[in-house]
Amino acid sequence: MIVRGGLLNPLFHAPSVSDSMSIAITSTNCIVSPSYRRQQYVNAGNVLFHSKKVTRDRVSLSHRIRAYSESKTEEKQVRKYSPLLESHEVSENNVSTAEFKAIPDIWRSSAQKFGDRVALVDPHHDPPTNMTYNQVEQDILHFSEGLRVIGMKPCEKLALFADNSCRWLIADQGIMATGAINVVRGSRSSVEELLHIYTHSESVALVVDNPELYHRIATGFNSKASVRFVILLWGDKSSLSSQNMEGIPVYSYKDIIDLGLENRTALVDSHDACEKYVYEPIKSDDVAAIIYTSGTTGNPKGVMLTHSNLLHQVHTLFDIVPAGPGDRFLSMLPPWHAYERACEYFILSLGIEQVYTNIKHLKDDLRKYQPQYMISVPLVFETLYSGIQKQISTSSAIRKLVALSFLRISMAYMEFKNIYQGKYLTKTQEQPSYIAAMVDWLYARFIAAILFPLHLLAKKLVYSKIYSSIGLSKAGISGGGSLPMHVDKFFEAIETKIQVGYGLTESSPVIAARQLDFNVLGSVGRPIRHTEIKVVHDETGEDLPPGSKGIVKARGPQIMQGYYKNPSATNQAIDGEGWLNTGDIGWISPHHSLGRSRNSGGIIVLEGRAKDTIVLSTGENVEPEQIEEAAMRSNLIQQIVVIGQDQRRLGAIIVPNKEEMVLADVSKEQIAGVLSQELRKWTSDCSFQVGPILVIEEPFTIDSGMMTATMKIRRNKVVEQYKQQIDDLYK
Repeated sequence: MIVRGGLLNPLFHAPSVSDSMSIAITSTNCIVSPSYRRQQYVNAGNVLFHSKKVTRDRVSLSHRIRAYSESKTEEKQVRKYSPLLESHEVSENNVSTAEFKAIPDIWRSSAQKFGDRVALVDPHHDPPTNMTYNQVEQDILHFSEGLRVIGMKPCEKLALFADNSCRWLIADQGIMATGAINVVRGSRSSVEELLHIYTHSESVALVVDNPELYHRIATGFNSKASVRFVILLWGDKSSLSSQNMEGIPVYSYKDIIDLGLENRTALVDSHDACEKYVYEPIKSDDVAAIIYTSGTTGNPKGVMLTHSNLLHQVHTLFDIVPAGPGDRFLSMLPPWHAYERACEYFILSLGIEQVYTNIKHLKDDLRKYQPQYMISVPLVFETLYSGIQKQISTSSAIRKLVALSFLRISMAYMEFKNIYQGKYLTKTQEQPSYIAAMVDWLYARFIAAILFPLHLLAKKLVYSKIYSSIGLSKAGISGGGSLPMHVDKFFEAIETKIQVGYGLTESSPVIAARQLDFNVLGSVGRPIRHTEIKVVHDETGEDLPPGSKGIVKARGPQIMQGYYKNPSATNQAIDGEGWLNTGDIGWISPHHSLGRSRNSGGIIVLEGRAKDTIVLSTGENVEPEQIEEAAMRSNLIQQIVVIGQDQRRLGAIIVPNKEEMVLADVSKEQIAGVLSQELRKWTSDCSFQVGPILVIEEPFTIDSGMMTATMKIRRNKVVEQYKQQIDDLYK
């Protein structure tokens, strides 16, 4: 069965190689106004000189002028531009400004519509920054022009290694607006990983978060990579050690903005720009960015996403998140991750205010800014859940009893409400009889009506205090992993909507999501517009009917162009018909016209990663996520990885919650026994039970390489790290 979210667009073609080449011109249309002028720069080695005489011939070391035999014909340099963003500076009759052609086009439209409305709030950097939509647009234009001044060319790759901030967004969009391709990663990655990404992508220069990051990577980069220049987004470039620079030009964020502003100002008076350059609009199928996957298995691969891939997300995510001017989003994920990145482009095309935060300030910022929405990963919502549960458990006996009683009532109310609304998931294709369905509906409606007044009372007495501490008056959007069912049910009970989305870096990333007005727990919703999803047999590849579990495949205009310099991996991931193998195991809910599942047909349910499946020596297949999710309900367990490949029984690696262990008065010698009891207690309903456990003290972190940027545990890395202890565990 194929589930569709809309019409499927044709597959895109790779950009022409000629896009990045200088070309000799015999005739060309003038695509700039007569007053459009380019200021003159001479790049001599590592020093940039500026000439204010606009009549002086321009000299460059990048082959901008070439003598052709006796005629001395001048070769014209291609200058790419974002059609709508620079429409007021570049005039071209055949470029429509009615629709976005490239991601940077968003900013011209947003500036026109939302102007002085606040776009970005970045309170935790020095200096703290508030930017309006007009300021965002102008800084992007300045940054892109500054890059051109220091020699950045269309289709070259520029590595952007930095974390979430307003300047990251300006740099990201400034790079794209020049027609260059940004190669992105966060500052927590290892030097080896960053160097691999830089060299494999053939990047020519670096944009880094701060001097501390550059000092950490400088030695490896200076000896093994060619770096044309370095740009610091934050911090003072004078703090850089001269011995690490080795003649490499370094620019601060302000330097690039100032260079761009100066050159844009000078361009207004130029009369010869048309004669010097060929102005070429960025095409929708040009590569916008290369994002290296940080998956739970294997080496990272460079995912090539086009402007069209990302624009699909901008145009369709409103169906999932119907936000608008006046709404505020809280942003804390790494923006180089496809999930956060696409969402930022989307929300900022709607006039929304985005506030940057981090784990350290999350709790305070939720209370201070009271966002209507927050885009995050399951672990963050689990952390909020745990914090609320801890507050309840440490309250007085009466308050605790009242709160827990109300929660049980609200959960029961929501359960019966979902039944009579037809929002119940089932694998069976057989639907109930009319009489059975009617009795079921009447009973659920009756019980829900009895519980409803108590649920309203709970909202007023208990849940209102939760609302004031976390905001999220409209929804939290969760992606990048599976949201545990107990967390899902809790937030539904207190009427804080958590919308789960699903996708991969390779799909830009969203391919399915739960809608605000039809939020079916335990699922990832239906495909978004223009997207098809089907489930196939993991061995034969045969299409499976609804309710059958298999490998999930997706097709649509958001599917990547391919893996950079890795055609074999691309062919393995995407078949000849354009279907992307997600590597996830799942099923599609059957369509019923009657009963508690009557409105849930076509909804996708995931049950884990195909590569995570544990095959015991008995031949039984185990999906570890279900067991891990159940175990994480224990407040004594901080992290867990279920193991047992090729063994007779399952085991687990567990990181205990030290604070809770102290509160429970558990000694070091008792920890293993107590954790085993907790496992038996919380996983008793699972199909498989866990046997031996390995207790480790240090938690899995991003810095240690044990977790991805979206805070998913890298199962293979953990197993590899503790291989010897695991072998001893099973002896």
